Amino acid sequence: MSRRSRRPADDPSLPIVSLVGRPNVGKSSLFNRLVGGQPALVEDMPGVTRDRRYGVCEWAGARFRLTDTGGLDPGAGGILGAMRSQTLRAVEEAAVLILVLDVKEGITTVDEEVAQLLRRTGKTVLVAANKVDSATREPSMGEVFRLGFDQVFGVSAAHGRGVGDLLDATVAALGGAASSTLPVADGDQTATDAGGENAPIRLAFVGKPNVGKSSLVNRLLGQERVLVHDQPGTTRDPIDTPFTWQGREFVLVDTAGLRRRRAIDTLTEAVSAKMARDQLARADVVALVIDAQSGATAEDAKLASFIEESGRAALIVVNKGDLIRRAELDGKVAAVREELGFMAWAPVVVTSAVTGRGSGEIPRISAEVFAQWCRRVPTSELNKHFEEIVARRPPPAGPGGSYVRLYYITQAQTSPPSFFISANYPKAVGLPYRRYVTNQLRNIYGFEGSPLRLVLRAHKGKKPVRKAG
Repeated sequence: MSRRSRRPADDPSLPIVSLVGRPNVGKSSLFNRLVGGQPALVEDMPGVTRDRRYGVCEWAGARFRLTDTGGLDPGAGGILGAMRSQTLRAVEEAAVLILVLDVKEGITTVDEEVAQLLRRTGKTVLVAANKVDSATREPSMGEVFRLGFDQVFGVSAAHGRGVGDLLDATVAALGGAASSTLPVADGDQTATDAGGENAPIRLAFVGKPNVGKSSLVNRLLGQERVLVHDQPGTTRDPIDTPFTWQGREFVLVDTAGLRRRRAIDTLTEAVSAKMARDQLARADVVALVIDAQSGATAEDAKLASFIEESGRAALIVVNKGDLIRRAELDGKVAAVREELGFMAWAPVVVTSAVTGRGSGEIPRISAEVFAQWCRRVPTSELNKHFEEIVARRPPPAGPGGSYVRLYYITQAQTSPPSFFISANYPKAVGLPYRRYVTNQLRNIYGFEGSPLRLVLRAHKGKKPVRKAG
């Protein structure tokens, strides 16, 4: 029925259709059904979806952006009250609104209040009476019509029943606004897969809960695009948002706070953490956000190891710098550096999402480390320097005192830069010498913000040379 593609979802020219309703009526399930797959978290608990999520729906030759929103409760406070502003933004930007109701529970006072709010917008409102899983449930739709909307559709997000009729009405309501150009390819891609260094840089913000990832994204965007609340774990779904900095296009990804597995005690948090880890594989650059007050903890070091293993370009963002006295800030940064010593190749930037301090450095540095991540060194130039590197410090002896020879080096790939070294005894070249070669390559070529991969393989056509005597 529908297909997903990252690029169309990022296309601001497509008209927007927003799913709106009180908490736990099945908006995310309907969103998943319409855009395909399971890009949004679904759990039988109010308030799971807290931010605006975008996907692309294709139907009858038309294409539009679909927005999944958090539950709208006009009179709620706390986290649900904070979600209200996000949902109202989705209502404001939409061309067509779909009011989602739960016919199993019937029409509630909150449903009536949401209906009144949508009616005042003057926009086309379609009603999706959800959980009409069979014909026996259709009589339950009777009370839905008392809300006063003409176009009511009994649907089942779980089984797909009635969804086609809802989509027909949506496309008709959009009229000429819906794009008729279908995407060329499906699937998610990194910038290097999707067209090289001119494609949007996919920048993912990762870190523990409540370190300010969403606040930093909002600071860069200049609007409250991602829900910010003082309750840890506010963001559950990864949120993708197009962003342009000095002519360079990005896709900013705000992820759920990652925690160690033993600290994850609910199904939603477990799924959310997996989705955040999946974002590492889809990212081009990863910003590890750390709270300046608490510094880098063992948990942050574990997250950093995930980033290093993923092979993505990276930077370390020490956020909430406004809460640290200037005289103490350098010591805090030095402590972060020490704790994350294995990521010494990643640049560090100090920021404050509240004041904006240092936030502009994030896209600038991200673009720079992305360029290093994509960098390729010519083989002839590489080997010229490699000979000097080996001459300064020859490799240790091999088994039985055999001479270890390193014949040549070549860059096998980019993203991350990966190098093959041909040797007669590859296994004799241990980690210390590999680290030496890697550091020398960094001294010569930089590669700041990018992990390097070094692989030694047996040289063919050369017999091992044993020590004389």
